[in-house]
Amino acid sequence: MTKVDRRILKSKEAIKKALIELMAEKNFDHITIQDISDRANLSRRTIYLHYEDKFDLLDKLIEEHIDELREICEPESGMDITTGSITWFQYFERNYLFFSAMLASKGAPFFRSRFLTFVIEDVKNGWDMTEGKKRGISEEIIVQFIAPAYVGIVEWWFTNGMPYPPEVMEKQVGMLLESNLT
Repeated sequence: MTKVDRRILKSKEAIKKALIELMAEKNFDHITIQDISDRANLSRRTIYLHYEDKFDLLDKLIEEHIDELREICEPESGMDITTGSITWFQYFERNYLFFSAMLASKGAPFFRSRFLTFVIEDVKNGWDMTEGKKRGISEEIIVQFIAPAYVGIVEWWFTNGMPYPPEVMEKQVGMLLESNLT
């Protein structure tokens, strides 16, 4: 990796970190490129070199986290529900500032929608709903019941300052999911 590559990476990380910190303090609508520039200690020009505007920056930041969650899901195909949720809560905890900013009232409301869409895709593509279907429950109803409940519990966990460690959340949410899918 060349020095230029490292500088670009360092600048992008500073920009993303600045946005997340600012979102923890105020509503996204009130954040300006100048605010981000000041917080990141970079010129506005540098920000515009990498991102079209603050919406593009936020979109890329959200996609980055969704992609990482998607990667976490990949090696877990075929695992049971209780173990499948383990790495998610650990990931959420490691990225507390991002998720708390996104899910708190000052965060971006479209993140919740994007996260829900991702969870719906994950449930449809990777969860075994055979038992629920055997009991006559439509797969679509199972998905629409489980996905918003999962997003809601994650949101609750962050807005309440993570009152339980990831291991407890993993186990209890896993038990809830298991009891509703098997």
